[in-house]
Amino acid sequence: MRLLVRLRARRKTAYDNAYHHKARGRIWRALRETRFEDTHDTDAPTGFCYSNPFPPGDMAEGDSRTFLVSAPQEELLTAVAEDLNNDREFNIGEMPFRVADMSVLAPDVGEPGTIETGTGVVVRIPPWRFEDYGIDPEGDDFAFWRPEYTVEPFKRQLHDNLDKKHDQFCREDLPGPTDVEGELFDEYELLKTYALPVTVAEGETLTYVVSKWRFDYRVRNDHHRRHLNLALDTGIAERNSLGFGFCNITDKTTVRGETPRAFS
Repeated sequence: MRLLVRLRARRKTAYDNAYHHKARGRIWRALRETRFEDTHDTDAPTGFCYSNPFPPGDMAEGDSRTFLVSAPQEELLTAVAEDLNNDREFNIGEMPFRVADMSVLAPDVGEPGTIETGTGVVVRIPPWRFEDYGIDPEGDDFAFWRPEYTVEPFKRQLHDNLDKKHDQFCREDLPGPTDVEGELFDEYELLKTYALPVTVAEGETLTYVVSKWRFDYRVRNDHHRRHLNLALDTGIAERNSLGFGFCNITDKTTVRGETPRAFS
């Protein structure tokens, strides 16, 4: 599910592409004193992801923007919506907004279709997988996925990551993405790769190598449908609570209800 938040700019302001940390902070503020607050400092997937405020571009007072928050837990989205309804100030760094309206969307992958990443995808390859993938990056730390590593490491890390989310958010008796035959997506089309400075905590900025993708799929069965819809809810790959890996269905005929597309 996802919460669609309509925003109004409270003053003239420049668009800030480094929105990740501040947007995450507003969501966590909405989750204070809820059961989700306990996951703030854990390594477990938080379950939520979000778009950039779109469309991007400098704003005049009163200009509108849209912001989407996705999660597999309806209770989490309800908590965010209730907080935003009570406190309609929604500031993302130097971009001051006020919440004008909210609604809930329930996208579904339907049958054949295409999913496109609205925000960059973060895939980090751990050092114990370097030999498996035949890569030799500098240093002993993890390596951000790059096109020269081929698509296979990207696909495996994406599947493994979604498997962890499936273990956390789906029933134990249901098979995860790595428990079934067949790929998650039929086609993986790389759109671009770029480096991005990201504030990961107050006063700490790291450079991430991220990528954008277009994925084609044909739903094989109910298990495959669940895996694809989970990817829509949680975001794909890593650092979803910083807004990375947010996805949209680009074939509008396969969606229940309107799903605006996020651009960055």
